[in-house]
Amino acid sequence: MKVNFNRSALAEPLNLLMSVVPSRTPKPILRCVKITASGKTVRICATDLEVGINCLVSEVQVEEEGSIVIPADRLNAIVRESLDEVLSLKAAKSTCEIQGADSHFTIYGQEPDQYPAVPDFDGAADIEIALTNLQSGIEQSLFATAKESTRYALNGVLWDIQGKKLTLVATDGRRLARCRVSLTSAPAREVKQAKIIVPAKTMALLDRIGGGNKETVAAKLVDNQILFSCANVVISSNLVEGTFPNYEDIIPADYDKKLTLSTEASLSAVRRSALLTSEESRGIKLSIGNGAIVFSGRAPEAGDAQVDMAVDYKGESIEIGFNPQFLIEVLRVIKTPEFELELGQSDRPGLIKSGANFLYVLMPISLD
Repeated sequence: MKVNFNRSALAEPLNLLMSVVPSRTPKPILRCVKITASGKTVRICATDLEVGINCLVSEVQVEEEGSIVIPADRLNAIVRESLDEVLSLKAAKSTCEIQGADSHFTIYGQEPDQYPAVPDFDGAADIEIALTNLQSGIEQSLFATAKESTRYALNGVLWDIQGKKLTLVATDGRRLARCRVSLTSAPAREVKQAKIIVPAKTMALLDRIGGGNKETVAAKLVDNQILFSCANVVISSNLVEGTFPNYEDIIPADYDKKLTLSTEASLSAVRRSALLTSEESRGIKLSIGNGAIVFSGRAPEAGDAQVDMAVDYKGESIEIGFNPQFLIEVLRVIKTPEFELELGQSDRPGLIKSGANFLYVLMPISLD
C-alpha cells in the first residue's frame, strides 16, 4: 500500500477516531486504527467493540492499494507534530513507513485480517435529520445523562420517535432534560413509534461531526445497533439495553407558581450566589416573593452571598433549594433570552421551560 495524504485532511478524522480508541484494553489491536486504500479512496476505522467509526479521508492520492493496522496514538502524534503539507504512507505486511520532507518514521503494526469488522452504511435510511437540528438536540439533552450508573438505561439518551418528531430525553435520577427536534422526512414505517436508548458516548461523537448547515444525518437500525452516516463519517453503536423511566410521568403538570426570568441574568445570579457554598452546603436557595427573587448561598466557615432580581410575580411566596451546578448547566444550553420557571411546593421538582420544545425538571435539595 502506498498513499499520499494531505496532512490537515488526515488530522480531522484522526481526532474523531481517537475518541473511540480505548486507552486500556486486554486486546492491543483495539488501540490501533485500520487504514484501507482501494481504488481512489482511503478509509480509516476504529472501534472499541461497542462504538465504531468509519471515515472516508479526503484529499488523498492512492498509488498502491492495500491495508495496514497501526497504533492510533503513534499515527496521531506524527500527524499532529508534522509541519509537512503532504505525508506519504507506505505499508508492507505489518510495517508502515511515514515520510515527510525532512522526516521518516517506521511503525510496527498488526495483521489487518485480525482487526474487528467496523460496519459501513448500506441501504436506505430509517431516519433522516438535519445535522444542525440533531446537534442542537444533543446539546440540550446530553448534559443530563448519568455519568456512572448501575441503571444502564440512564447512561444514554432516549430517542422517542413519533412521526416526524424526535424527542431526546436524558436523566440521571435527579434531573431530566427533554428536547424535541424535527426530522427531515417521515421515518420508515417500522420506526414511526420507536423508542431506543443511544449511549452518551455515541451522542457525544455525533455532536463532534463537522459539516455545513446543509448536512443531513441518516440513521438506520440493525438488530441491537444503530448506524449513522453524515458527510464522510459512519458511526456504528450498540444500543443501551434496559428500560428508560416513563419520563412523561415525571414532568409536573399542575403547578400554580409561574414566572418568566432572563436567561443571562439568572445564570449570573446562580453563579454569584454559589461562590460561597461549600461541600457541606452545596445548594443555593431561591426565595421568591412579591416582585422579587433572591438567590442566596451560605457556607458556615466562609460567609454568605445574596443576589436580588426583580421579577413580575404576585403569587404565593416560596423558598426552594437547588444544586447550583445543575442550574448552571441548563441555563447554558437555553437558546432563548427568557425562560419560564414553574414551581409547586418546596419539596417538589422545579420545572424550567424554554420555547415549545425544551423543558427541564430538577429535584430540589434540603438546605437545613
